[in-house]
Amino acid sequence: MKIVYFYQYFSTPRGAWGTRAYEFSRRWVAAGHDVTIVTSIYYKSDLTASRPVEDQEFDGIKVKVLNIEINNKQPVWKRILTFIQYGFFASWYAITLPADVVIASSGPITVGIPGLTAAILRRRKLIFEVRDLWPEGAVEMGLLTNTLVIRLAYALEKLCYRTAKLIVTLSSGMAEDINRRYGFTHTLSIPNAADNRLFGQTDVQWQLPDAFQGFKIANYVGNIGKVNNTELILSAAALLDKCGRRDIKIVIIGDGQQRDKIQRSITKQGLDNIVILDLMPKQEMVHWVQHSFCSLVPLLPTPILDTSSPNKLFDSLAAGVPVIQTTNGWIRKFIEENECGLSVDARSPVSLADALIKLADDSDLQGKMGRNAQKLAKDVFDRDVLANKMLAGMTKVHAGEPPE
Repeated sequence: MKIVYFYQYFSTPRGAWGTRAYEFSRRWVAAGHDVTIVTSIYYKSDLTASRPVEDQEFDGIKVKVLNIEINNKQPVWKRILTFIQYGFFASWYAITLPADVVIASSGPITVGIPGLTAAILRRRKLIFEVRDLWPEGAVEMGLLTNTLVIRLAYALEKLCYRTAKLIVTLSSGMAEDINRRYGFTHTLSIPNAADNRLFGQTDVQWQLPDAFQGFKIANYVGNIGKVNNTELILSAAALLDKCGRRDIKIVIIGDGQQRDKIQRSITKQGLDNIVILDLMPKQEMVHWVQHSFCSLVPLLPTPILDTSSPNKLFDSLAAGVPVIQTTNGWIRKFIEENECGLSVDARSPVSLADALIKLADDSDLQGKMGRNAQKLAKDVFDRDVLANKMLAGMTKVHAGEPPE
């Protein structure tokens, strides 16, 4: 098959961002398919471009890089402008690139523009991949407030679902939400995958820097922002410091809108049990996860975020490291049923601090949860398995058969 994949945030493992599109695509290429990804420049990825459009290649994946920069620190209006720019310019490739199947990967929902262009104008078979529920999430978070823009965004979302031959969601919660709101059931849930090759292999020569030796490390990897409930981590660190548990050190690896604010608060309170490190490639970040006793997966307590499928969860599973998370959706049920982590109240720093102490002090519980996590990563969330599952869905679409 000739597959054209519209996704704005493409990155390889050399970047500091999720690599689902890269990992799935290189497997499809290895299976004999032709894959072209049309992307832009996300500041956490490893892509660069010196011309308006550059043709690049990674492990057989053809990548058209539109020189449009996307940065989480941009004002909302500017980010929306970059989304619209991408949708407009990517539509040229929706018309001109040969394809048997076209994937449009959202959010933002504007990625549906080239997907719909390919489906309507060129009769391509569209697969709509839902990474985040757009615009529902943006409205719930207060990022979209203009009534007309919101109506247009919901109309675009519905049209994307209706036009797609298959909707691929990153969690069962997303599929349930789409069914509840619109009645669409032609969905296939394929969560983010565990990178067992990278996170499952330990480099015995790597050691924590001297400043971190002797501490029990809890890691948070990802965006430092409101949606990610990063202030909950800060408040829990303050409580740990107050009760004398300075043996637990929280390491935040990332960047985002609230990084400077969080850093100022750390300095003002004189906390030395929480540290922010810069963005780093996955090949470096993996060591910090592997040398932690737990990974933190906090999000704001909202219904839309209960459907999320964060990469950091699956990286931690692959590393055999228990998670502490705050959502009330499928992740909470999943980790409770499989005993690979703990759930806490997203509004309560006390509950997070208590969970950190519980795991830090119980090596047997750590070990049990870690073993369960790694088994799940290999048996349920392996990239080969999930890439093949999506490929099977695409093959059915290409053949005109109804997806299971």
